Amino acid sequence: QVRLVESGGGLVQAGESLNLSCVVSGRTLTSLAMGWFRQAPGKEREFVAAISWTGGRTYYSDSVKGRFTISRDNDKNMAYLQMDSLKPEDTADYYCAASVRSTYREESDYNFWGQGTQVTVSS
Repeated sequence: QVRLVESGGGLVQAGESLNLSCVVSGRTLTSLAMGWFRQAPGKEREFVAAISWTGGRTYYSDSVKGRFTISRDNDKNMAYLQMDSLKPEDTADYYCAASVRSTYREESDYNFWGQGTQVTVSS
């Protein structure tokens, strides 16, 4: 059984940084593309970032491009989301997801999901 567990969320002030981590168990990471989504209170879950299984390609939503960086360590079965210059509008539950497909921007592209970690950015 594939399991994803996120960590690293918390409460920070605007302009600060957080680094989210996602550990994958039950399957080798080398066969999976990884993505991060977020869901703010009262809103639908939205795509944040994705990285191909080799790490050679990355994708970002326009709202986080230039501020967030997705990465992965296949040897450790880990994926990361470095979030810099955080804004109050980044406040949300952040979800790690894994995909066996070659498209990464939609929720339906992903086969496995974590439980989420909360990020709160105060102004």
